Amino acid sequence: MFKDELFSGTGPITVWINSPGGDCIAASQIYTMLMDYKGDVTVKIDGVAASAASVVAMAGTKVLIAPTALMMIHNPATMAFGDHADMEKAIDMLSEVKESIINAYELKTGLSRVQLSHMMDDTTWMNAKRAVELGFADGILTDEKHSTDTEGYAFSASAVERALINKISGKKKPEPKPAGRSVQDLKAELYKKLL
Repeated sequence: MFKDELFSGTGPITVWINSPGGDCIAASQIYTMLMDYKGDVTVKIDGVAASAASVVAMAGTKVLIAPTALMMIHNPATMAFGDHADMEKAIDMLSEVKESIINAYELKTGLSRVQLSHMMDDTTWMNAKRAVELGFADGILTDEKHSTDTEGYAFSASAVERALINKISGKKKPEPKPAGRSVQDLKAELYKKLL
């Protein structure tokens, strides 16, 4: 289903991730499909990209993480049943799975395999800043509609202040301030009248 949806169109796509992870083989398939996609793939992590979901995130041409989001990497796990030979086979399989996961992390971050292996051994949680610092993400999601222009804000505050002074003093339209009198002088004069 993911493959059909992914390849149903062309052009840049955005993949939102909020997942605690899951099956590493399914993650490998999704990762490979995204890597094979011809257009740009922007990954946006808005909650958590943990375990296998962190592998999927590595397929992004650009990986962005919300300032409140988290990423987690750890060693793969499995369940096994049998004698010592079966347990050794399970250990060997887990070692190979770990190496395959390190391949994705190494390609994205440029960190050494040894460092990545230790991070996985330690079950490493990363906030947005740390994920960017370590190369697991390219940037932190920002909210551009809430950015303020300092000059515009200063002008607005001044305009509101003048409108309030004019309203309190009973003036209907703003009057040009007389020469030699500052806004501070007008404020002081208004406060005296109110007292």
